[in-house]
Amino acid sequence: MRTELYTERLHLRKMKVSDSSSLFKIWSDPDVTRFMDVECFTDEDQAIEMIQLLDGLAQDNKAIRFSIIEIESNEIIGSCGYNSLDFENAKAEIGYDIAKASWGRGYASEAISSLLDYAFSSLNLNRIEAKVEPENINSIKVLQKLNFTFEGTLRQYERINGKFTDFNMYSKLKTD
Repeated sequence: MRTELYTERLHLRKMKVSDSSSLFKIWSDPDVTRFMDVECFTDEDQAIEMIQLLDGLAQDNKAIRFSIIEIESNEIIGSCGYNSLDFENAKAEIGYDIAKASWGRGYASEAISSLLDYAFSSLNLNRIEAKVEPENINSIKVLQKLNFTFEGTLRQYERINGKFTDFNMYSKLKTD
């Protein structure tokens, strides 16, 4: 599995522990983590632990997460990747986060487009899924821009902070 992808403005590189300082700044912003399935980070050690956990999943081909680096500034502006890879059923679930300072510039859709291209052409996947809380309007706009199909609402799908939370399921097929 490739550990680097490139777009016009972005370099997606498999996360490294040395990215922890930059990723901590992003993951410690409550506006960024509001819709992520993690608590807002309060210590850089949490970022290191997350990167190490994700690296273990990547070694087992169960997931891979990339740091998103803006080529012009060479700064990490977020992360994205396949939260789960299911080769038996030729599908993956994607996730992404972008630093607040970089919101609204099209970076998320550019990074996700790269993940889609790689998934369909190189990994030979058939389906890419994204689960999004209905209130996460910005993420929904990214998926709509990329022509994902809204499949429905997964009612009270996960417990977040002790409260059952709905998720909208979006997908894109290789044939779409």
